[in-house]
Amino acid sequence: MPRILKLQCLLFALFVVPALGQRRPVLPQIDEPHPYYYRELYLPQLTSGPSSLSWGPDSQELIYSMAGSLWRQRLDSGTAVQFTDGPGYDYQPDWSPDGKSVVYVSYQKDAMELWLLDVASNKTKQLTSGGAVNVEPRWSPDGKKIVWVSTQYNRRFHVFMADLRSGALENVTRLTGETKSSLPRYYYSAYDMEINPVWTRDGKEILFVSNRGHIHGTGGFWLMKAEPGAEPREIHYEETSWKARPDFSPDGSRMIYSSYLGRQWQNLWVMPAKGGDAFPLSYGDWDETNPRWSPDGAKIAVVSNQSGWTEIYCQSTQGATRNRLVTEKRRYMRPRTEITLRAKLFAGAFRFNRISVVDDQGRFYAPENGWIFADDGYDGKEQAFESHYFYSEDVREAVIQVPPGKIRVRVSHGLAEKPFEQVIDVSAGSPQTIAPDLQDIGFDTKTDGQWVAADLHVHMNYGGTYRNYVSHLWSQAEAAGLDVLSELVVNKEQRIPDADFSVPPEIEPGDSEILLVPGQEFHTSYWGHRGILRLKDHLLLPGYAGYPNTAAASLYPMNADVYDMAHAQGALVGAVHPFDEVPDPFAKPAQRITDELPVDVALGKLDYMEIVGFSDHKSTAEVWYKLLNLGFKLPAGGGTDATTNYAAPIRGQLGFDRVYVWTPGWPVGIDTWLDELRQGRTFATNGPLIEFKLDGEMVGSELKFDAPQTEVPFTAKLRSIVPVDHLEVVCNGKVVNTLPTDGAKESADITGSLPLQESGWCVLRAWSEKAEYPVMDNYTYATTSPVYITIAGKRARAKKDAEYFEAWIDRTIEITSQYPDWNSPTEKDLVLKRLREARSVYQNLH
Repeated sequence: MPRILKLQCLLFALFVVPALGQRRPVLPQIDEPHPYYYRELYLPQLTSGPSSLSWGPDSQELIYSMAGSLWRQRLDSGTAVQFTDGPGYDYQPDWSPDGKSVVYVSYQKDAMELWLLDVASNKTKQLTSGGAVNVEPRWSPDGKKIVWVSTQYNRRFHVFMADLRSGALENVTRLTGETKSSLPRYYYSAYDMEINPVWTRDGKEILFVSNRGHIHGTGGFWLMKAEPGAEPREIHYEETSWKARPDFSPDGSRMIYSSYLGRQWQNLWVMPAKGGDAFPLSYGDWDETNPRWSPDGAKIAVVSNQSGWTEIYCQSTQGATRNRLVTEKRRYMRPRTEITLRAKLFAGAFRFNRISVVDDQGRFYAPENGWIFADDGYDGKEQAFESHYFYSEDVREAVIQVPPGKIRVRVSHGLAEKPFEQVIDVSAGSPQTIAPDLQDIGFDTKTDGQWVAADLHVHMNYGGTYRNYVSHLWSQAEAAGLDVLSELVVNKEQRIPDADFSVPPEIEPGDSEILLVPGQEFHTSYWGHRGILRLKDHLLLPGYAGYPNTAAASLYPMNADVYDMAHAQGALVGAVHPFDEVPDPFAKPAQRITDELPVDVALGKLDYMEIVGFSDHKSTAEVWYKLLNLGFKLPAGGGTDATTNYAAPIRGQLGFDRVYVWTPGWPVGIDTWLDELRQGRTFATNGPLIEFKLDGEMVGSELKFDAPQTEVPFTAKLRSIVPVDHLEVVCNGKVVNTLPTDGAKESADITGSLPLQESGWCVLRAWSEKAEYPVMDNYTYATTSPVYITIAGKRARAKKDAEYFEAWIDRTIEITSQYPDWNSPTEKDLVLKRLREARSVYQNLH
């Protein structure tokens, strides 16, 4: 969900801006829920390969978007000729029927506007203004009108039409109305949307995709006369997810579109122009999107991620002969100079790294085969665009073509090494080689064991731009400095892209430097999402409950039942991305609170909790503290919710949020690692590395005393690649000791003592009000798991916290009692019984 984010960056003099900035989400002017989905699945993103395309009138040439510019290339040529070169990133070209003009989308100044390109002169002209998001422009068959999608009306996606005369839009009209639905949508707005518009071949009607009358997905296919106020009619329904983008055959009899109907990947489908039964035209276990029919009707061009990154394929309409559009040479509008980033040996081996390369205008550059990823927010006063980065595809070097001028290079590798940053002067025709040197910050001495970095929440494929494979996922993990990653298989709408995921024999757990842990995210939004680590036998299907208007509408099984099924396979279960704000069960008017967390903890079902993850860390920790205050033992976990095949990941790429688990050595088997996680020998972080011992015991341990203690010794350690404003010991929910750091606020080694007067817990936490690159988060935060304290055999108790969770469950019972879609009265009774059972636990903890 949209949030106001904050960031503090340190930049070289060339990029100097005010030290304290205001971080905002990318394109905040859109009023739709879950921006991380529509941003990736619908809005154009920066990629090294092609992202959208259009045919030339002769059916022998394509214009396409690639690396943020428009390019043209003939089918019989290996040379791509650059058409545009900034200042923004240019996408979604549509070539006019007469071949003289191209309408396209340009992303700059925190907006997406329509522009017009004159093919003969390469001159461009802006068509729309006002700061809205305008996408998917399409010419009418006679070349006199344009239809597109815009947020200019109420900040939501609607279809607009205009005449194009003398290089300007006239008679701009919103074709589709705005209707608020009463349907119980979760991932989509209550207001109906309209996207993917295209003209029928006679120019009389507009086809578009809309979720009118539907709960799940972006909806079905609708036709309407190309007139304001015309009544649309649905001609075909199937669940879509932003990427259908239909196109009509030149004779107007058929339409082609992209769909995952009955399968896990977007393939090509064809159906009659007026609706009817569709059949597939491709069958790959990869995505094929943005299909466009050639004007002569003989070919279909499509963007495919079969190889992992994006490429264009042309497929014959009869016989399905496929040819990849090979680009052997790129002819740039401005001179380009080659810079080479050469890796250094580290512990006798080369490694993958995370890299960012930008010019003094903020434009980003990557290798021609690099997977580009984007941050989800930025401060417009500090930089022109959100930060982008790539992982080196070659372990030894990365080669990038850049324009002459000032170029800033950033290289990082996890959280244990100080990132490299350098601004270089690039001259035309003078290649440069840089050997970034990353220095270890000296955290883990590996004495009697070591801290093992893990991301507990990773999705290899989730419907995004790229098609990820295990070998590539492994290189991403290495670049992030991870030792362990948990691949959580999960549904995206009706499909489960990684349903067949398994760890290949060549990198079995215990045999590789990086441990891959197969698991699942159980996706019931009503009860709260849960991570399941290491399923030994099978996925838990359907993988969710509480999906309205489906056979999985019932709230049974609740998460507590899912835990029992997961534990039967030897798995651990954790609460993932828990809270953006602290739930208030006493609020007036009453909040809707159905998250099952306090129930799971009371019943002894939950094994860990993502304190650092795709949520607000402080709010999540505040709820965690209340549970700890009642004597529950709950380790701190960390997971990014990394969508590793997204060009614009949900929060960031794998390892942005992580947990460190203490193990007796490395590598170790998966059972040992899981056991240490279960015991709470962990700290969770998005930047600072911290260590805490109390009375000589590690986190996860329990100290037992016969009586209150006046002085119990502790040690605290901090190493960080970014400054830390606050280093604190927190006991029983209160800061009991604020610790000093060095002058750079990046290091501390502290010994001291604490009075322990009552049973409870203590943790070490480190945080800052803002984050600095390379931490791309709302703010910097880290916490250890607790050291637990028992005095005189008494359990920790906190009457106010017990009453808080009683009220929480009361609210959940009230809402759940009114829920209508149960399969049977027995299911409802079982769920309510479990809720009341958990409530009684808190009642007994006063």
